[in-house]
Amino acid sequence: MESELKDLNSKPAKSNINGNGNSNSIRDDRPLLKSDSVSSSENVELQDLEKKFAAYVRRDVYGTMGRGELATKEKLLLGFALVTLLPIRVVFAFTILLFYYFICRVCTLFSTPNGEDEQEDYAHMGGWRRAVIVGCGRALSRVILFIFGFYWIPQSYHSTTQEGNNHQLEEMGRPGVIISNHVSYLDILYHMSYSFPSFVAKRSVAKIPLVGLISKCLGCVYVQRESKSSDFKGVSAVVTERIREAYQNKSAPLMMLFPEGTTTNGDFLLPFKTGGFLAKAPVLPVILRYHYKRFSPAWDSISGVRHVIFLLCQFVNYMEVVRLPVYYPSQQEMDDPKLYANNVRRLMASEGNLILSDIGLAEKRIYHAALNGNNSLPSVLHQKDD
Repeated sequence: MESELKDLNSKPAKSNINGNGNSNSIRDDRPLLKSDSVSSSENVELQDLEKKFAAYVRRDVYGTMGRGELATKEKLLLGFALVTLLPIRVVFAFTILLFYYFICRVCTLFSTPNGEDEQEDYAHMGGWRRAVIVGCGRALSRVILFIFGFYWIPQSYHSTTQEGNNHQLEEMGRPGVIISNHVSYLDILYHMSYSFPSFVAKRSVAKIPLVGLISKCLGCVYVQRESKSSDFKGVSAVVTERIREAYQNKSAPLMMLFPEGTTTNGDFLLPFKTGGFLAKAPVLPVILRYHYKRFSPAWDSISGVRHVIFLLCQFVNYMEVVRLPVYYPSQQEMDDPKLYANNVRRLMASEGNLILSDIGLAEKRIYHAALNGNNSLPSVLHQKDD
């Protein structure tokens, strides 16, 4: 996500048309959103952007990019939380992180990680080590969510039917992968607290202090997302193998995938990548919804630092989880991963009251660049993400 939120001002605008229709070379780097007055033409342009990129538009009181004008009451509440609630939560959360890192360090002493080509993971350890890592990881993840203001997380279980006998379907085995919509980095904490699965993460995550070892204990599969390198097929093969392993072996860790490939504002569901469906194994769909009155926990068009500050300054945050039954693919879906992915996506949209959208990560980058006043985007941003 970090790379998605960077200012992409890499090229100047070649031309600009003034009110008389004359072309000139003056560069306009002004953001579309400013604290001062905005012209009617810019308002129209912003409305057009929000209509086109609706899946990434913020609707809370902080406005697009979290830079909207706040009412006096909101400013006072935010100022009070900045000097009281924020430091307390930061200290507690960092203490929990250190404590869990220490647990992971002890449990991985004198232990060799599994994996090849830097795909390290301690998730396949057995015995008391794995039990401690999983048990503490689930409990402490929930504690962090509580510290962040998610005091209760209601969960509902929807019953959907597929063709065939339900009893026979259940005997087909457990799922190999959890499929979830992606709204925020908080999604990861929830799934850790409930299932403690393995994730796909950028390779740089493995080198982050504290978090790196924890990601290896989760059994993360690392990928170089910034560039389409030659290891892409290798990572895809590792993920497929992990999914099949989890489906066939109850002691193997589940995989957790966000097939949209990026985060939205929580009201939409983007097209699914097919990587999680290539193994032909059953999937467990999970839908996350974040309700809010002031600040939206969705990580859409707001910087990471600003998002964390506003989140921790909100006393109560709300998350709702809808867990669907395991989805067992038909033979036709096994033969066509794209059909399999589309059917699961439509089911999740229907059960979660989500709006289907056909845009993706490339359009999100275009939207962010436009909000930052970049009128000349690199051509790669206009290409669909693979």
